[in-house]
Amino acid sequence: MQEQIDNPTAVPAPYAILAELTHRCPLRCPYCSNPLQLKMKSEELSTDDWLSVLEQASEIGALQVHFSGGEPLLRNDLGVLIERCTKVGLYSNLITSGVGLTSSRVGQLQQAGISAVQISIQGDNADVNDLIAGREVFSDKLAAVKHVIEAGLPLTLNVVVTRLNIDRLASIIEIGIECGARKIELANVQLYGWAFKNKLSLLPSLEQLQAAEAVFQAYKKKTEGQAELIWVKSDYYEEYPKPCMGGWGRRQMTVAPDGYVYPCPAAQAIETLRFSNLREHSLKFIWEESESFNAFRGFDWMKEPCRSCEFRFRDFGGCRCQAFMLTGDAATTDPVCSLASSRNIIDTVLSELSQTDKQKNDFVYRE
Repeated sequence: MQEQIDNPTAVPAPYAILAELTHRCPLRCPYCSNPLQLKMKSEELSTDDWLSVLEQASEIGALQVHFSGGEPLLRNDLGVLIERCTKVGLYSNLITSGVGLTSSRVGQLQQAGISAVQISIQGDNADVNDLIAGREVFSDKLAAVKHVIEAGLPLTLNVVVTRLNIDRLASIIEIGIECGARKIELANVQLYGWAFKNKLSLLPSLEQLQAAEAVFQAYKKKTEGQAELIWVKSDYYEEYPKPCMGGWGRRQMTVAPDGYVYPCPAAQAIETLRFSNLREHSLKFIWEESESFNAFRGFDWMKEPCRSCEFRFRDFGGCRCQAFMLTGDAATTDPVCSLASSRNIIDTVLSELSQTDKQKNDFVYRE
């Protein structure tokens, strides 16, 4: 943090690369952060392209690669890519639905050198999980969890918290503890991609959120030394916005299936920015010199009240993607901020939410 405050215009090496290998996925989650316009298999980077990405990532100083999607297990070359991470010294993490993660597949990935695995669950039972996932996959997920634990690999259990599962948080945490997960990440739904389209069916009420946070705090104390619990806030109810990925273009980069590179997974929503593709530019050029990565670095781009706000060192002006989605201006103050002139947009959503049937599930499923 101090380095960011002292020299906000300096460009450090990226800490992590999110490698979205494919948009193909066996699930249909209505909160998916993938764009509404999904990329086809024919548009995906080749194995050689991805191997080059990994080598370039290591060369520019990245430390971690998180293989995601869609469902990365649908790429038959996943083991080859993990092997290259191992060879060039990159920590590799698999972010998966768990569907298709058999015991033999875990063994293959472990032999390739996978460092850790993150599996998502959508609920504490099949009814809730499969409703949100859009497929009958709860038993597949539990089996995958078992395979990872039996292999001795570090496991993170990821739960996107929505109004459908938030009241069952204690039971969900218990599943994570019983299965032996090292981390249990309770991520309140972030409204990008498909989640933004389904916001009124996904956002919990303030009362639900407060009750759930109390459950989290109680379990955090209870599980100390046993499992790490992580709580990702839902910023629509906050007074100030969440930090923008540790600062725009300062911590990580996302490589999409078709080779476009973004400062964060949701950035492609900003239609006013021109993003670069790995088929035309090197990863180093994109990270250090591209128009999109430099657009919101530092503080010079900020408008008031952000430009003179003491919190700019903490939240970096908030989320640029959220600002664009809600106002059409990526450089404006994040509407979540209580100082933003557009805060009424968030208040209107919360007002509509309060009048929405808590049990109503009018999902537009990811297709």
